[in-house]
Amino acid sequence: MQNKTSDIPEEFIFALQKELEKKPDGIGEYELIQNLKVLGYFDFLSSPAMPHELFQAHFFLFHTLYLLRDIFLEKQQYVLNINTLKIELLPYQQGEYTLEQEDKVRSYYLDLKNLEETSEDDVYDMLASFWNKFNSFDRRETALAELGLKDPVDNKTIKQKYRKLVMQHHPDRGGDKDKLQKINDALASLVD
Repeated sequence: MQNKTSDIPEEFIFALQKELEKKPDGIGEYELIQNLKVLGYFDFLSSPAMPHELFQAHFFLFHTLYLLRDIFLEKQQYVLNINTLKIELLPYQQGEYTLEQEDKVRSYYLDLKNLEETSEDDVYDMLASFWNKFNSFDRRETALAELGLKDPVDNKTIKQKYRKLVMQHHPDRGGDKDKLQKINDALASLVD
């Protein structure tokens, strides 16, 4: 087998494995990076770290973790569960692990072009996209609450509830103009 980790310093791989072995219940990405930083790795991270630096540290760590996971499985040594919230090294048990369908996340992190070609502006764009999506979930919950609904709900149900509330709160029927505007705004944010 060709050494897949030839571009990664052997001492980093050893330190990473030791940190994982110290935490049998798993460890979060942030804590793992901090522990490795104390050992002299990730010294490029400023304090406080800039988003592009954090992306580089995250990518390099996950790149190495996915390489290690493959090696551990090939050697039937460990099973490495990889997640930003919990990275966990589990004992290997014969017969429990079969070939999986293509793992797009794994493919992303194993392709170093994704690290090399991601600029500082790209990182800021990714962060903005994340927060926009995050805030849209919050806006959806607020809009649904305005209509007296909760997820999961489909557009048909939303429109039915909207019509009922419009009839109830329309100023021509003695309703409140401000309440009607809130109902209209809620529908506009929920239905394309």
